[in-house]
Amino acid sequence: MAHAAIYVGFTVPQLLRGARRIFPTHSALVVLRHSAFCYCTVNGTTKSKRKMDHLERTANNFRQDVISQAKVCGITNESETVKRLRLAIANKDFTFKAGQWVDFFIPGVSVVGGFSICSSPGLLEREGILELAVKHTIHPPAHWIHTECTLDSEVALRVGGDFFFDPQPGDSPVKLVLIAGGVGINPLFSMLLHVADLHGYQESKGNGYKMGTVKLYYSAKNTSELLFKRSLLGLMGAFPGKITCRFHVTQQRSQICEELQPHVTEGRISEKDLEKHVSKDTLWYICGPPPMIESISKLLSNIGVPRNCVFFEKWW
Repeated sequence: MAHAAIYVGFTVPQLLRGARRIFPTHSALVVLRHSAFCYCTVNGTTKSKRKMDHLERTANNFRQDVISQAKVCGITNESETVKRLRLAIANKDFTFKAGQWVDFFIPGVSVVGGFSICSSPGLLEREGILELAVKHTIHPPAHWIHTECTLDSEVALRVGGDFFFDPQPGDSPVKLVLIAGGVGINPLFSMLLHVADLHGYQESKGNGYKMGTVKLYYSAKNTSELLFKRSLLGLMGAFPGKITCRFHVTQQRSQICEELQPHVTEGRISEKDLEKHVSKDTLWYICGPPPMIESISKLLSNIGVPRNCVFFEKWW
């Protein structure tokens, strides 16, 4: 989920002490209701009359009651414009599902950010770590992350969102097609990492949820803007035939590195790319800018994908 804002005028300690008071279920702050998670409409249209802020946009979404303090324990450059944060979570009751986002509270910053989690639930369970990848913009939380955030900076997080993949051991196996545009890769990368954990558990224990194949289509302007590409190549190598990725670039000017070349297509994701994956046991997850979601939704409708098998989250 892209960052969005609401000016609330409270510091993080106040938020931690009075979360229920500040954000009651039917508060005037959340009168405008709009879900970041939707079934595709018949014509795939996803336009809104006006641009809503994060808390308005997600007013009808699930939110945990828990607001947890977190400390920054790692900062790396995922690309020239995207920083990746590792956050140590203090609250042991803090959990999330692959694909969900966090409300991001910063001491001294009155704007509440909203960022999709890019790490797996398994990493949180094993190490108490959560990761975010945030693009640099003038939006106050994103700007703070890129200009003021340091190791040991403290923030507060609250999990929310209905866009997720969380199969249970007794569920029927499904295949996934994940379609990402730009930094819309974040929740889908979390899903991919969760799938890798499911495969690993199945292989080591011989039980648990039996995962079908996963295909990722990931579109960006050029290969330098493809996030997590080394990790994605690693996942394909670790789970051959089970996890596959195709990178699409639309404005590539430089030579594509040898390692990526076999996996890169120059041009947009097409109907021909997607139609080969249509089946009754395939679920489709899309995350990216609204125009991309509208375009992909129309493609899926054209090739006969049932609307109740398609889920998307708009990236603003």
